[in-house]
Amino acid sequence: MALDRGTLTRADLSEEVHREIGLSRADSAAVVEQVLEHMCLALARGENVKISGFGSFILREKGQRIGRNPKTGVEVPIAPRRVLTFRASQMLRDRIVSGN
Repeated sequence: MALDRGTLTRADLSEEVHREIGLSRADSAAVVEQVLEHMCLALARGENVKISGFGSFILREKGQRIGRNPKTGVEVPIAPRRVLTFRASQMLRDRIVSGN
């Protein structure tokens, strides 16, 4: 199970869909892949993804800034970029704290 190794994988998700809903393993894997693909496409289009009770995947635009090479101390420009952040919902945070 996923908790034994500390990481939940796509295979774990599709197996759980198979057990809980009763779809075939192939159909369960296809459902998981379709959901993840839909989320990826939305993020690639610049849309945020919000899953009620779970959290939000939020895209942020970071402007150009000056960084510093830690070895040499030389200033280096860091190009503007888009970053993805995840913000857990309060419900998820509460479940994590309580261990349920």
